Amino acid sequence: MKAIIVLIFTVAIILLSCKGEVYNNQSVLNSPQTQVMEKQRMSIPDQNTERAIWQKPSLVIDRLGDLSNATVADIGAGAGYFSFRLANKAQKVLAIDIEKSALAYIDSLKNTLPNDIGKKVETRLATPDDPKLADQEVDVIVIINTIAYIKDLPAYLQKLKKSLRPNGRIMVIDYKMKRLPINAPPKPERVYLDKVEDMLVNAGFKLGTSDDTTLDYQYIVVGSL
Repeated sequence: MKAIIVLIFTVAIILLSCKGEVYNNQSVLNSPQTQVMEKQRMSIPDQNTERAIWQKPSLVIDRLGDLSNATVADIGAGAGYFSFRLANKAQKVLAIDIEKSALAYIDSLKNTLPNDIGKKVETRLATPDDPKLADQEVDVIVIINTIAYIKDLPAYLQKLKKSLRPNGRIMVIDYKMKRLPINAPPKPERVYLDKVEDMLVNAGFKLGTSDDTTLDYQYIVVGSL
């Protein structure tokens, strides 16, 4: 009997360890390439409760309105923090990133989710200067905690504009340019709100929401065609 109890205890410890591996996946999250490229973008769905408090993902997604018939491109998807949440609302989500390891992690998580959610998320490997979106492929684009890492942003926005269907929208969320009590990127790795507004307008978007009060540490900018 004692041997059986020891065996059960051992199996339980192994299972808990495996669960930790699935949800933390340190080989992906802590690889040098991912740390450099993901910065603040890499976060595991439903684990980072602190981020959920200050980034308010449900509120952010609600700002996009009815997504039931929409295809959404999540630029800089990281480990799918927003991609999977968007999949609860949208018809389809394109999780786009330049890191293969991040996309592999998303694909591994898809297999643990209900089929009606997991099958909505499609990963796509991009390049630093090309989101790899076809013309008029998506209805909504979100760029969250990523805008500062895009090179030649004006040219990139033009490509994103072509990928939007008529009446398409783009949402940009990034960190305010002030001292923040969270582990935010340094100021050289942030973009001023007014600069984002100007670049969207210069790219041909109509500026809609420009909100720097709803979120404590970030601003929300929404543009449309």
